[in-house]
Formats: sequence, structure tokens, C-alpha cells
Amino acid sequence: MKPPKKKCSISLQSLCYRGSLLSIISRLLALDFLKLFSSRLPNQPKFFFSKMANAASGIAVHDECKLKFLELKAKRTYRFIVFKIEEKQKQVVVEKVGEPAESYEDFTASLPADECRYAVYDFDFVTAENCQKSRIFFIAWSPDTSRVRSKMIYASSKDRFKRELDGIQVELQATDPTEMGLDVIKNRVS
Repeated sequence: MKPPKKKCSISLQSLCYRGSLLSIISRLLALDFLKLFSSRLPNQPKFFFSKMANAASGIAVHDECKLKFLELKAKRTYRFIVFKIEEKQKQVVVEKVGEPAESYEDFTASLPADECRYAVYDFDFVTAENCQKSRIFFIAWSPDTSRVRSKMIYASSKDRFKRELDGIQVELQATDPTEMGLDVIKNRVS
């Protein structure tokens, strides 16, 4: 005796859903592929990726930001990097880099008094056991005197931007210079 035929539980609606899901996934993979390899072409095509870069704010991260951060982290060629959001281009770009010999005071002087910025600072210190160590700080600078729109854009883009910079060890958010003083930095590493 033959076993009874099993009914297929796949409906037309589930097939359409799975087809559209596969279509979306394949499009996203194709866009990732284009983003990866278009940066290596001699004549880079002008693709519009800023809407996909950060769903919350629509702000993309320029490749130079990642490269400069990697140089700071691996080669220690910079003491700090200050990033800003170009609202017209809708992307985060490098505004200023600090040479390894520059001090923390030089870093704080490079942040504008009335505009928001992101910054990365490589802080060297000596432990109680007399070991030389280093911590990479991510600082979200959002002074009280900056524009509300600017504060909102920086706040909604911060987490996505931080994910792009792999290797951040300590995060600091400051609205006033006293909130990111050298004593605050020293307390955060211990």
C-alpha cells in the first residue's frame, strides 16, 4: 500500500514573499559589491549611497575617515583626528589630524566652540605597574551653543559612525570643555 501523498504547505503567497525577500537580499549584496570595488577603480563612478549608509540620518562615512583611523590605530601616525559632517554632501569627513607630538591642549583647541564634531584621541599613559599603555577615545563634541539641527544630526549618526571605526576603547560625550578635560580622560582609563 502506498503512503498517502503529503500536501505541500507552501502557498502562492509565501512563494511571492520569499521571492521578494531574495530579490531584496540580492540587491543589497550587489550594492555592497559595487561600493567595495568602485572605490578601487581609477575613474570612480558617482553612486548615491548616502541614503543607505545610515538609516537614521542618511549620513555616509567617507573612506578617508576609516583609513586615517586605521593609521592612528595601527601605525600611530596621528595623535588625534577630528571629523565633521558635511551637510551638503551628507557624509562624515576628516577635518583635521594631529601629529604624534601634539598635546591634549592642541587637540581641545582644534574643536570649535559652537559646532558639533566627532573626534578620536590616542591617549598614552603609564599604569601603576610602570607599563606604557594607550587607549583610543571616541569623543562626541556637542556644545550647548551649537545649532539644534546640528546636534540632532550628530546624535542620530554617532552609533553608526562609531561602528565604522573598529577599535574604539572608551567613549566620551561632552557638551562643555570641562566634561572632556585631561583629568576626566585620566579617570576614564583607570
